[in-house]
Amino acid sequence: MGDVISGKNLIPESFPGASVDLAAQIGLLWELIKAPLIVPLLQLAVYICLAMTVMLFLERLYMGVVIILVKLFWKKPDKRYNWEPIREDLEIGNSAFPMVLIQIPMFNEKEVYKISIGAACNLSWPSDRLVIQVLDDSTDFVIKDMIEKECQRWASKGVNIRYQIRENRGGYKAGALKEGLKRDYVKDCDYVTIFDADFRPEPDFLRRAIPFLELNREIALVQARWRFVNSDECLLTRMQEMSLDYHFTVEQEVGSATHAFFGFNGTGGVWRIAAINEAGGWKDRTTVEDMDLAVRAGLKGWKFLYLGDLQVKSELPSTFKAFRYQQHRWSCGPANLFRKMVMEIVKNKKVTLWKKVYVIYSFFFVRKIIAHMVTFFFFCVVLPLTILVPEVEVPIWGAIYIPCIITTLNSVGTPRSIHLLFYWILFENVMSLHRTKATFIGLLDAKRSNEWVVTEKLGDALKNNKTAAKPAPKKFKFNIGDRIHLTELGFAVFLFFTGCYDFMYGKHNYFIYIFLQTITFLIVGFGYVGTIVPSS
Repeated sequence: MGDVISGKNLIPESFPGASVDLAAQIGLLWELIKAPLIVPLLQLAVYICLAMTVMLFLERLYMGVVIILVKLFWKKPDKRYNWEPIREDLEIGNSAFPMVLIQIPMFNEKEVYKISIGAACNLSWPSDRLVIQVLDDSTDFVIKDMIEKECQRWASKGVNIRYQIRENRGGYKAGALKEGLKRDYVKDCDYVTIFDADFRPEPDFLRRAIPFLELNREIALVQARWRFVNSDECLLTRMQEMSLDYHFTVEQEVGSATHAFFGFNGTGGVWRIAAINEAGGWKDRTTVEDMDLAVRAGLKGWKFLYLGDLQVKSELPSTFKAFRYQQHRWSCGPANLFRKMVMEIVKNKKVTLWKKVYVIYSFFFVRKIIAHMVTFFFFCVVLPLTILVPEVEVPIWGAIYIPCIITTLNSVGTPRSIHLLFYWILFENVMSLHRTKATFIGLLDAKRSNEWVVTEKLGDALKNNKTAAKPAPKKFKFNIGDRIHLTELGFAVFLFFTGCYDFMYGKHNYFIYIFLQTITFLIVGFGYVGTIVPSS
């Protein structure tokens, strides 16, 4: 009986021997645990990833079908809702125009403050029916003084512009917007329009948007589409344009057409102030105060309208550091908001069951959580691991066919960048690492869940440097923390190893994708992404 249960029967004789090198010991240990532990766990991971892939595929397919129907058969917004231009009345004069508040939150916006203030001051709207409010939270006193003087310059021209500061940055952007609405002169305003510091509305912006709110009392928000003035600046900005164009062209349009609900983008939109107040005002409990307000207003029964042909110029972050911080906020915030609001949505009695399912499942769960996780875990972890464990099979429809269809559906927003589609996939896989991490931080309400870093904006600084006489070449200070990213480099090593293994022993030829993904991780890991290259 002792021979039956002795260690000799459990561990191979050569395993503990001093003559066996480390690699052999690891190999023996791997064979020992692979069948009973690794294979079942990896097979479970494959099933979970396939389920998430199908969920994402059905969501993308649903939106693709709806957007086709919207473009072919849906009435235009000015036909679905009441709309007619607001004109001066000979008897009451400009009183026919409602009072509108423009809020421009700023934080050390040295390069773009003149652009946004100037664009707001040039809006075609009666000056006595417009209040422009610059909410300056800058900590740099030199910049603070520059912004205040710019406001004074426009005020001297007869523009009703107010320069507002706070004692502290409590609540960040949400706190500034909330504080701005408390001013006495805002009480007469019916609507508030929000523009971030890099946004440049066209003069007719209000004349096209306000009538929808004025003539349709059920509408709380009119959201415009973003256009990007620096999309051709470098490959990083082109990648962002592809992602954001899909968001506006498909996601926002579908939400507006089917449920009159979508996430407010935080800028480039006009709110009915009464709807903000009814929803409970601005809250700073997450880093997506805009989405928070939109969900709460939607649960009150208010409708939202997206206008794809009403476009506002803005700027994309062109440095990888700024882009990473932005993506952390955009991924962590929705997950954190989902955690804090899911039961409130479930218990709500003012909206239909179908709308609640749409908000919880489609808007939050699939788009804000599943989309990040399946991209990272499936294509950067699970699929490469199956190369090392050939006993676990990934069906070709899950590994290739469905992802290709999803990618094709994502490309409809930016046809001009179709030739960059393959690199966009590889880059999005790298970014899914950071988005997944941020999503977990938000779901767990961890330490960084309320981290707020303002996205750096360069404005026309680069253009001005380029056109200046004998410009000095721009010198970038090397900061190892900004340029070397160890996590990406670690994944590059892992993928390179699995790619080599597949090349030598595999049977699926995954190594072609694996090596390309390795190169992309290396490019990002060594900081060679986001370098500003002006268009010729």
